[in-house]
Amino acid sequence: MGIAFVAFAVLVLLFSAFAKRLGQWNVTAPMAFVAAGAVIGFAVESPDPQDVLWVKIVAEVALALILFHDAAQVRPGEIAGDRGLIARLLGVGFPLTLIGGFIAARLIFPEHPVMLSLLLAAALAPTDAGLGAATVLNPIVPARIRRLLNVESGLNDGLATPVALFAIAALAGSEGLGAAVTLAEAGLELVLGVIVGVVVGVVGAGLLGWSRTHTLSTPETRALGVACLPVIAFGGADLVHGNGFVAAFIAGTALAGAGAWLVQEHSAVHLTEVLTGPLGFAVWSVFGLVAVPRLWDHVGWREFALALLSLTVLRMAPVALALLGTGMRAPTVAFLGWFGPRGLASVVFALIAIESLDVDDSLRSALSTIILTVALSVVAHGLSAPPLARRYGEWIAATLPDVETRPPAKHEPDHAPRPRGSILRAGGAPPPPDRGGSQ
Repeated sequence: MGIAFVAFAVLVLLFSAFAKRLGQWNVTAPMAFVAAGAVIGFAVESPDPQDVLWVKIVAEVALALILFHDAAQVRPGEIAGDRGLIARLLGVGFPLTLIGGFIAARLIFPEHPVMLSLLLAAALAPTDAGLGAATVLNPIVPARIRRLLNVESGLNDGLATPVALFAIAALAGSEGLGAAVTLAEAGLELVLGVIVGVVVGVVGAGLLGWSRTHTLSTPETRALGVACLPVIAFGGADLVHGNGFVAAFIAGTALAGAGAWLVQEHSAVHLTEVLTGPLGFAVWSVFGLVAVPRLWDHVGWREFALALLSLTVLRMAPVALALLGTGMRAPTVAFLGWFGPRGLASVVFALIAIESLDVDDSLRSALSTIILTVALSVVAHGLSAPPLARRYGEWIAATLPDVETRPPAKHEPDHAPRPRGSILRAGGAPPPPDRGGSQ
């Protein structure tokens, strides 16, 4: 255990020392840490995740904090002008991706249990803007497009989480816990998680806002207080047998909605962003160390087929359907559709499934599909983000399409929110300042 922490700290140190040069070569943090973990995993016998408690702890803490931070970043006033487009992507595009993924999994793996197909669909549906940070941070891309990608990524993993955990609960039930009872308990856990999340988010926002108004605290201590909220939500939900992940996500959403003061004090969520960086590094390292060596041999043509479908048709077609009638031009629809990387949420769902379930041939095949999809996404989206953002920006500058270049609403802050843990999670040199204006 001590050796593992030292080795991880050395990897972070080396990455920090060469991050700018790696960024110039389009080598992202996920690429670096997955590769490092995989090399170690193939060189020595990788640990069995079901026998290593820290695998589950790292995965759960990372997901809870990421869900909270993603939701807390999406403040209503900042996205008011894009509510319709965001609602289309999340209310139409995301469910279509989920349904399409489920149908594809059933057709490609007909021998899998139904709930395993649902787990596959849920694990491969959420996107990770951090893998395309060169896109969502590049000011040559219109602020509106960057904002759509970032907000969609920040919210869709929260939508996928209850579905993925519901599927895991059902699979656990089929292994002897009583499926009907397990599913009913999972539904109750979701409800309790929502209640705990709302209470923690609203009370936390009110308390810290009151403290700010009466100058009883500093920005630094308020940031520390905000960072404690996902811990309170996750632990509080566990105490009442609720779903901690849902509680963390809802707490972030409630904080964003109830904390009007956050609009003037963006530093309040800075500490949570900083914490998601090393936690993200740890998850990518564990992914490379534990998952890749153990499951890579089980990748066949069917796993490869579903991985390719997930990154292309099952993402791009729903986005295109969701944006029909919006006036978005074809290059923009293709751009938004392609930049739906699969990242940390998918990895965490896979790690939780490995730890929670008996790994038989069907689950091993499903997990191999998730691993392959994420690995392909890390490389494909990491390498394609800079050149495609540049080409798309040149097209925008030449054509000036009205919908894409529409300026932010007057009541909207003139900037696009940063992708979760963007610089730390994506790696490379810090991007140019985001001025938020349309190009």
